[in-house]
Amino acid sequence: MTYALAYVATALTFLVLDFIWLGYVAKPLYQQEIGPLLLEKFNVAAAVGFYLVFIAGVVIFAVAPALQGGTWRTALLYGALFGFFAYATYDMTNLATLQGWSPTVTVVDIAWGTFLTGTAAVAGYSVTRTLAGA
Repeated sequence: MTYALAYVATALTFLVLDFIWLGYVAKPLYQQEIGPLLLEKFNVAAAVGFYLVFIAGVVIFAVAPALQGGTWRTALLYGALFGFFAYATYDMTNLATLQGWSPTVTVVDIAWGTFLTGTAAVAGYSVTRTLAGA
């Protein structure tokens, strides 16, 4: 039950922040820098798959270690590192293989993924620690 709560808290934080980022804050940047590469309508199944798998990774690699004897700083560090490595893999691969992929988007997206994942991990840890006493 503890990890289910951690998953839900992490997911809600991640989804809300990413929705604001992708839908409002960074949308003009993405349209300007990689507009021709963007789909008219995003692929819902792929997005759901990403979020389900990625959030599981955040809980396994960042929230769980913090709950098992760490602190919120553990969640922040491991979450930020997980986000950095995952987003860097995606963005650097795109930069290496896609014609028209933007170096600016690469830098901004890696920074965002690092911040977002660290923040979501801290939220998942904090909510779980508070509500489940874990």
